[in-house]
Amino acid sequence: MKTPFEIIRKPIITEKTARGQAMERPQYTFQVLAEANKREVRAAIESAYPGVKVRKVNSMNLEGKKRRMRQRQGKRPDWKKMIVILEKGSAIELY
Repeated sequence: MKTPFEIIRKPIITEKTARGQAMERPQYTFQVLAEANKREVRAAIESAYPGVKVRKVNSMNLEGKKRRMRQRQGKRPDWKKMIVILEKGSAIELY
């Protein structure tokens, strides 16, 4: 079994995700392991951040960007993004 921090790779902190944290429902965006499912991410968030209750999890599979290096074509790896919506009164300190 994987530890919570092997499933949760890193939080995604941008202006758009910061707006989601400031709204009435707290939501956070994480880059997660590509093989992880919603149940595993829910359990990992609740065990990694004590006192946090997850209400809903949305997932997205994102394709890696194509890149050129001189004459060669390359591609970044595909990755998975999860948006975690918490119960009211719950918060995660990311900063």
